Amino acid sequence: MFRHPVTDFLIARLRARVERARAAGPDRGASAIEWVIIAAIVVGVVAGVAAVIMNALNDRAGDVSDCIEGVQDFSDC
Repeated sequence: MFRHPVTDFLIARLRARVERARAAGPDRGASAIEWVIIAAIVVGVVAGVAAVIMNALNDRAGDVSDCIEGVQDFSDC
């Protein structure tokens, strides 16, 4: 098997993390699930706000486009 100091270090580090996770008990998983739920809610809110902003920008872009098409002799809209 291929042996390299970096891979040995990574394997040792992974084993230490697995042991630390096992020693933490079942509460650690519950905390992770809470963070996933919070992150999902934040992502949903951001997506909703982005959709509202995108619709407003598209509407305003349409208004500007209509104004530009209707301009004659450099008059204002």
